[in-house]
Amino acid sequence: MKMKKYLISATAAIMTASAAAMMSMSAFAEDAVQTTEASKSSGSAAGSLLSLIVPLGIMFALLYFIAIKPQKKRDRELKEMQQSLQVGDEIVTGGGIVGIIVRTGEDTVVIETGGERHKLRIKTWAITQNVTADERIKEARAAAASKKADGTGLASAKLVDDDADEETKKSKADDEEVSDENNSPKPLKKKKK
Repeated sequence: MKMKKYLISATAAIMTASAAAMMSMSAFAEDAVQTTEASKSSGSAAGSLLSLIVPLGIMFALLYFIAIKPQKKRDRELKEMQQSLQVGDEIVTGGGIVGIIVRTGEDTVVIETGGERHKLRIKTWAITQNVTADERIKEARAAAASKKADGTGLASAKLVDDDADEETKKSKADDEEVSDENNSPKPLKKKKK
């Protein structure tokens, strides 16, 4: 969050510095236009106008990608959350009221708050956070991450176990051969797999 604020501040500073630089450039350009001939002045005026439009376009593009587009995304996610409210969800309003949804309407919800179970009817646009949905998302992400970790961990553990089983089988077979050679000339028994 601090990084976004820093980027917005830096963008604003760059825009201000660019605007000041363009103003000074246009002042010098005006002096140049007055000193040159009339035929050449139209060419430098077009160049001066172009040098003004390009940096402004770049500044608007930066502003759009740093401030406007992320805000639109947050607004869209908030609207989707407000439309997907269900009975039993724990919500937080813009004013900081925490409650559990008891009934939903077209554009209002009834929430239950406090130990005495006070009921309040509020507009859906006033809801800023769905705590229950956030918890479900966190649990789903944690389950997916643990499943992914368990899947790779189990596979590698199985490989280690398989390697250990093969080594123990070989060492047992070698021990049986040595004991058979020392004790009696019995034929070697092969283990069935």
